[in-house]
Amino acid sequence: MTQMPGAAQFNTVAPNPHARLGLPMGMVFQIAGSSSKVIIDAVRQQELATSADDCIAMAGQVGSQVKMRVGNSWLIASIRSMALDRDHPTSVIADVDFLGEGDEEKLTGRIYRFRRGVTRYPTPGTELYPVSSVDMQQIYAADDRPHVQIGMVYPTSDTRAALYVDSMLGKHFALLGSTGTGKSTSAALILHRICDLSPQGHIVMIDPHGEYGAAFARNGAMFDINNLALPYWLMNFEEHCEVFVTSEGSERTQDCDILAKCLLAARSKNRLAEQVGRLTVDSPIPYLLSDLTNILQNEMGKLDKGTGSLPYMRLKSKIDEIKTDPRYSFMFSGMLVADSMQEFLSKIFRLPSDGKPISIIDVSAMPSEITSTVVSVLSRLVFDYAIWSRNEPQRPILLVCEEAHRYIPSSTVGSGQAVRKILERIAKEGRKYGVSLGLITQRPSDLAEGVLSQCGTIIAMRLNNDRDQAFVKAAMPEGARGFLDSIPALRNRECIICGEGVAVPIRVALDTLEESRRPASSDPSFSQMWRQSGGESDILDRTITRWRNQGR
Repeated sequence: MTQMPGAAQFNTVAPNPHARLGLPMGMVFQIAGSSSKVIIDAVRQQELATSADDCIAMAGQVGSQVKMRVGNSWLIASIRSMALDRDHPTSVIADVDFLGEGDEEKLTGRIYRFRRGVTRYPTPGTELYPVSSVDMQQIYAADDRPHVQIGMVYPTSDTRAALYVDSMLGKHFALLGSTGTGKSTSAALILHRICDLSPQGHIVMIDPHGEYGAAFARNGAMFDINNLALPYWLMNFEEHCEVFVTSEGSERTQDCDILAKCLLAARSKNRLAEQVGRLTVDSPIPYLLSDLTNILQNEMGKLDKGTGSLPYMRLKSKIDEIKTDPRYSFMFSGMLVADSMQEFLSKIFRLPSDGKPISIIDVSAMPSEITSTVVSVLSRLVFDYAIWSRNEPQRPILLVCEEAHRYIPSSTVGSGQAVRKILERIAKEGRKYGVSLGLITQRPSDLAEGVLSQCGTIIAMRLNNDRDQAFVKAAMPEGARGFLDSIPALRNRECIICGEGVAVPIRVALDTLEESRRPASSDPSFSQMWRQSGGESDILDRTITRWRNQGR
């Protein structure tokens, strides 16, 4: 085993010519690519702990930064793990990950022009120094790129953390965190800052719990079952099959074939179909549901068909059932037959945004059987719009998906595969067409494999589950994995950010959001609420009325 140097060897280190740096706190011991070992003098570390500078006082602890000189540059490294040197109890062996390098200002010795990556590695024996708050401000200072400030860099009290908007949205982002860590508020904070920076933006957010409406009442448009008015004919063939076809196995294939033939015939009845060169079952051409059932009825009566009448009966009865069910009226109402595609896209994509750049789609009151289809239609419309508007002045769209593990599950069987396919496609190809994807989830391990690795920026809050932690680590860039060891120890409203959206991986204490801009996701106080009484009969009366009317 390699013999570790002991504390006695620090006494032999030649005094540094730059007296303003003070004594070194240790030296580089072993170099190995992104991760290396350093040895820290525990006595010197304790001296530094009394410093008035928060960063210097933290020097040498897990998650803190240290610097070392290589030529005319300063190399910055983050401490990942520590262990006591058994042979020399006053020495500590630490693993470090290199973050990047900056030039030295000759007069002051300060770091400037900091950038990610390492040009030259230090050699064993290179001295180690603590990083000060002034250094941290230089390292994390936002450059000229458009950015939003979202909190304070840990462990400083005055260095602001910046997210580079173009880099973050250009290559997708993911916000991960267990329930109760402040995930919804953090998502609202980031989106509010982006909306403030770009009031003419285009953001579509899928809200499965109805908690973001209150947060964006001033700068967003809210849509739910009462005002969404999503035309059913915007569904493509696969989405039609998810809603109308109930059979399984070979019967499903047969039913889908019949539906394809009858759906094409129903679409071709519209006058718009005459202007379309090549009409397909996927073409968003309005048609009447009554036309579709009549065509099914006529086909069923033909003698030359090779199948029995049962598949036709199955499809017709399902369509009739959906037509008469009031829960589906936000989508299958007879009022939605007119060609309202331009009007619908305009209101959902905020074209123009009129100072309200975000549209919140509240799917909480929709029947659970159709929720995934609604999300699929909205996601596909975002992607298809981006593809077909390539020759137009670009209007990039950000699609934010809360509870993303519901819609992009790791399972490739079962219902809801249409939404999984389109969101996976956006993750892989969206940036080419100006579509950005924001995934928010508490269970990253349940996401489809590969989707998380497509996210260029990962914002990780506390994750309590070991499997989730391992999954996030696997998706992180190599140099940031040391930061991830601190994920279980993060406090509420703290996060680790790494990837394209930040200059270097950082741990951030997020800003407190104003009460009026927070989502309605706070936990109830049982001890306080259970002391209150009175008005229960009125509460029940109003609740039952809403329940029976399905929220209307």
